[in-house]
Amino acid sequence: MPLTRPERLRPGARVAVVSPSGPVLGERLAAGLAVLRGWGLDAVALPHVLDRHPGARYLAGADEDRARDLQAAWCDPDVDAVVCARGGYGAQRVVDLLDWDAMRAAGPKVFVGFSDATALHEAFALRMGLATLHGPMAGTAGFLEEAATRASLRAALTEPEAARVLGSPTARPLVPGRARGVTVGGCLSLLASNLGTPDGRASLRGGLLLLEDVGEEPYRIDRMLTQLLRAGLLDGLAGVALGSWAECGPYEEVRAVLRDRLGGLGVPVVEELGFGHGAPALTVPLGVPAVLDADAGTLTVEVPALR
Repeated sequence: MPLTRPERLRPGARVAVVSPSGPVLGERLAAGLAVLRGWGLDAVALPHVLDRHPGARYLAGADEDRARDLQAAWCDPDVDAVVCARGGYGAQRVVDLLDWDAMRAAGPKVFVGFSDATALHEAFALRMGLATLHGPMAGTAGFLEEAATRASLRAALTEPEAARVLGSPTARPLVPGRARGVTVGGCLSLLASNLGTPDGRASLRGGLLLLEDVGEEPYRIDRMLTQLLRAGLLDGLAGVALGSWAECGPYEEVRAVLRDRLGGLGVPVVEELGFGHGAPALTVPLGVPAVLDADAGTLTVEVPALR
């Protein structure tokens, strides 16, 4: 079902940047905050955003502190949007530390992130019924170095009517056809690791599944897609939109796996739609009704991502 859409950001809206996953470089964070402020937004960093976990260098501080920042930002009535600083790993470790009752009481807000943030997108969808934005993070090279990536996020945040038709010059049909459904998905490895958890879905029936990943060899992509297939998660899908597969090996090898594992679903599949870890990267809403036209290489959201 379509999810609740938060309000768009207007000049002066407060945007809180948090680090629920891996550590972010201070200079990149400062540059990302400057970009957001240049858009007329009141961008602020939460207290633990630059922390480093003393025993696990891949984490941005202690689990409790990362969760505390995210919850504090969400429950602050002056905050309109929460943006992740970067991905990496760690979001799954904070999901169950959050007070979801308090966050539901705080009402809908904009949430932006991708990659490891897929675990949070799924939690916001299932625990709060909230539509979110699969988009670039404030302290990442892609956001800072790719003008088209920034422009896509800015449009999604402030002028969502202008960001309803999403496509890429490279987009092409892996399986031709046209389908309608509600957008769902994100990073393949996170969706696979979510199976069997409180936020692991039993079915994506009727959904338009967005998939992308980074640094996964073709056999691992095969293994994860097979896991989703065997779990029944892909039964009844309306269609599939594939983003980038950066650093996953020769694309023709990746493409062969995608065709083999997804081509038998009997639904339209578009490849290279232009979201994910590749550059530039589109911002794509999750939890909204959309039409996938694999032949045209487009995903058209039927309502703006934000109200």
